[in-house]
Amino acid sequence: MRVHTLKRAVVALALALPGAAIATVVAAPTAHADACYTWNRNLYQGRSGSDVRELQLRLAGWAGNRDIVELDGRFGPKTAAALRRFQSAYGIKVDGIAGPQTFGKLYQIQDSDCTPQHFTWSEMDNGCGGSGWSGGPLTSSQTRQNALRTMWKLEALRKSLGEQPLIVTSGFRSRTCNIQVGGASDSQHLYGNAADLISRDRSLCQIARQARNHGFSGIIGPGVRGHNTHVHVDSRRENNQDRNANGTYWAAPDCGIPAG
Repeated sequence: MRVHTLKRAVVALALALPGAAIATVVAAPTAHADACYTWNRNLYQGRSGSDVRELQLRLAGWAGNRDIVELDGRFGPKTAAALRRFQSAYGIKVDGIAGPQTFGKLYQIQDSDCTPQHFTWSEMDNGCGGSGWSGGPLTSSQTRQNALRTMWKLEALRKSLGEQPLIVTSGFRSRTCNIQVGGASDSQHLYGNAADLISRDRSLCQIARQARNHGFSGIIGPGVRGHNTHVHVDSRRENNQDRNANGTYWAAPDCGIPAG
């Protein structure tokens, strides 16, 4: 369990007291998770800014069935609904307001490199053993950001599966790697948007069915050729660079998920 530092305590007090000065936070000691990001105000519907976008990134996996949370920095109804699902899942007061309790939980489940606690950069850059996020259609920075969003979605999926470990067998792939493994020419793995999953404790069908509630617009699993040993999940609707990836496609016939 991480130690709550003075800085974390001061931030929580400032958030709890409207109008309280936050300037003192700047000079306070740095907490472990603060190497990633620290929120300095309550967030709720109507607010906007980079802090809202950082919240949306971490709520991407709580979008709900067939929906996504856009990382647009505007706190609207979708963000509020995702926040309520997050709060409910973690036993926080369900009010749709991101305050000290919500931020405290996010600090607890994120590491200093901004990844959720159960997933790592290295396992997401493992299509053929790691390529440093280069060699795909996007810049390394864009690909890495997509992979971070994917990890936060996986963290939400893992939570809903009863905190049972999920194993990423393939994450980002460079073009060379994608050809090597026989991936589709327009594979979402090229963009950092996809992960192939297995679990020692949950069936592939349990993973595929639950993934429908966690912001994945692409789900391919048992019953589809080449996908009987893993479940593929991706964020194709959010991949604006790919004109052919704007819709939702789920297919796992053996799990009761028809193609469509």
